Amino acid sequence: MENNKSFFWPQGILLALIALGGSLSLGLIVPMSLNNFNTETTSAVNLKDIEIKGGTQQRLNQFKLAMLTSWQQQAKVKGLSYNIPARFQGVIVNQAKLPPNQKVIALTFDDGPWPEYTAKVLNILRENNIKATFFVVGQMLRNYPELGKQIVAEGHVIGNHTWHHWYHFFNQQAAAFEIDRTSDLIYELTGAKTTLFRPPGGMLHNGLAAYAKGKKYTVVMWSADPVDYKSPSASVLTNKVLKQGSPGGIVLMHDGGGNRSHTVTALPQIISKFKQQGYRFVTVPELFELQEKNEKMIANIKK
Repeated sequence: MENNKSFFWPQGILLALIALGGSLSLGLIVPMSLNNFNTETTSAVNLKDIEIKGGTQQRLNQFKLAMLTSWQQQAKVKGLSYNIPARFQGVIVNQAKLPPNQKVIALTFDDGPWPEYTAKVLNILRENNIKATFFVVGQMLRNYPELGKQIVAEGHVIGNHTWHHWYHFFNQQAAAFEIDRTSDLIYELTGAKTTLFRPPGGMLHNGLAAYAKGKKYTVVMWSADPVDYKSPSASVLTNKVLKQGSPGGIVLMHDGGGNRSHTVTALPQIISKFKQQGYRFVTVPELFELQEKNEKMIANIKK
């Protein structure tokens, strides 16, 4: 502004061993960590539809595209949704309330999907086996749908950041347009039904948050803000995140909205230093589930 496995998606999908020629066989694994998606049935892919031309890399790319398309179709049918405990629905949340020894934190990214920077952020997260939460702008998702699809296909959580990212006052009809249109597009493209909303600029009194709360969205704010939209140096950005980070914290960063090269440069260091402190990374819904689990445990002990 990711990894208590209380969600219902598997950790990865083992793809088929494909015959690519008379004597050529190739095994391919595409890691699609869909922590919230129950793939009870295997997505069907017609390999005959994959045109075998060119070299091996081209065939691999074609196969990946076919598998991604098939998964997206399955996701839409099943209605991929995030498990948000009832107590967090229709409220504003800055961070999860966790004990100091429960070192988990959520990385969140706003204003994408954005050409160049979203893909780089995804690459860094994949290399570190981390899942994050992306709050996307509707018109950017419309312009770069493949990046939005990739966010969900790689197991990250996607949230609503309005259609236009405007700051002015919205009546109920205008707020409905901004939020509903974005959620509808997210579902249309990715199959994900999101009830996570983050207001542009963190503004809570211009009509957007009120509409979102009325529709049972969780209004997700943050507890750590390195102000990366002002493009501080990577070292300054890293130090701010580490100083403000805490168990149950939600970190605000940006993968879109402008030049985010400093954020991309700082991200590996942020991840490394948090890991050195004993932190692990979870998604925003996972933070909520952890708090819910802890409070239920305490309540049971008191009985």
